[in-house]
This record gives sequence, structure tokens and C-alpha cells, in this order.
Amino acid sequence: MAKKKERIWSEDELILTFGLERTDNSFPLLAEWLSVGEPHLVEYERSFFEQMLLLAKKGADFWNEETLKMRFISPLLSVLVRLEDDKNRYESFYDKEISATVQDIYLQTESDFMIAKGIGDIAQTPYFHFQEYKRSKKSPPEPMAQLIEAFLIAQEKHKESNKKYEKPLYGAVVTGRSWQFVVMEGKKYAVSTIYDSTNEEDLLQIISILRKFKVILETTLLDE
Repeated sequence: MAKKKERIWSEDELILTFGLERTDNSFPLLAEWLSVGEPHLVEYERSFFEQMLLLAKKGADFWNEETLKMRFISPLLSVLVRLEDDKNRYESFYDKEISATVQDIYLQTESDFMIAKGIGDIAQTPYFHFQEYKRSKKSPPEPMAQLIEAFLIAQEKHKESNKKYEKPLYGAVVTGRSWQFVVMEGKKYAVSTIYDSTNEEDLLQIISILRKFKVILETTLLDE
């Protein structure tokens, strides 16, 4: 059987095709997620944070996709956010190709980083996506479009595994130094203002927001 061809969507096309609505920080789920204080960092974390901030200031505007991922995002997640789960309720997946048929339209994209229920290398129920680690949001495919496409695919996967699953999806778009956080519920999704990872206060907020997602995941999203 011939492999279905992946279509490159724009965000506008996804909104029009699937009847989506985009909003902002006023969306209650996003506003609640972003409502954080400065994270508590122990001594070694504070030292690591200073190193990461210096790295971002020197390279965030110049790194290519893989360098940004390996030198900055992955260490940030591993050391300062600690998204791993010691109870094996969810897993982290990197560079996973995901697909589903949504409203009779085949969607396929690659999730750069995904948190999901899974077995081995199989992601079953996605909760969070990181997209796209590009230096410029103008680089095709659009990072935001890829994230929304991943959300639509995840919603379809949730329906397959649990027809009553109506919980929101969370994610982030990283384009160079700029971070935006996104929540999608049903046909509506909200996009945060931009956080600058080269700014000390913003980077602390990024860490707090990601740590808070782990709390939301473990207290609200997990279907146990």
C-alpha cells in the first residue's frame, strides 16, 4: 500500500478547514496555567540556570534546530523541569511521527517532543507537545500549525482510546529565543504572549510554567 503523502498546513488553513477558534491569555485554562511565581531553585539548579541563561544569550538567535534542542531545551527539561515520571504513568517521546484521520481528512506530522501514555516506543494518549525548535517561525512548516495539527491528531487518538475523553491538550512552540504556550480544548485554542529565554525573568517563568504543567498532568489529565 502506498504511503499517504504528508500535507504541509498553515495555521489559517487548519482554522478554516476544521472550524477552529484562536484566542489569547484571556482563555481561562491558559490564564490559570500561566499564573505562576518564581520557581524555587536549589543551589545546583541556580548554578545550572545561570549557565543556561548565558547559553541562550549567546546562541539562541543563531542555533539551528538540533543545536537548540540538544544544547538548551533538552537540558532545561531534564535538570530544571524534570518531566519524567517515576511511577511509569507517562513517557517522553522525541521526533515521533503521528497521524490520524480527522473529519475525513488525513493528518500527519512529526512531534519534536511529546508527553504521552505509552508502551515501549508506542505513544498512545498524548498530553503535551513541543513544536518546533526552529530559528524562525517563517521556516516551513509553520511551528504553530504543526502544533495545532498535532493537537487535532491527539484529540482523535483520545477518542479512539476513551470516547468520553474531553480533557484539554497543552503544548509549547519554541522559535529561537521565543517561547509561546498553548492550550486547546475542543475547537478552541489559546496562545500565550511571547516569553524570551534570554531574559532572566522570562526564563524563570518558563521553568515555572513547565513545572506547573507536570502538576496539571498528574492531578487533572491522567485518566487513571
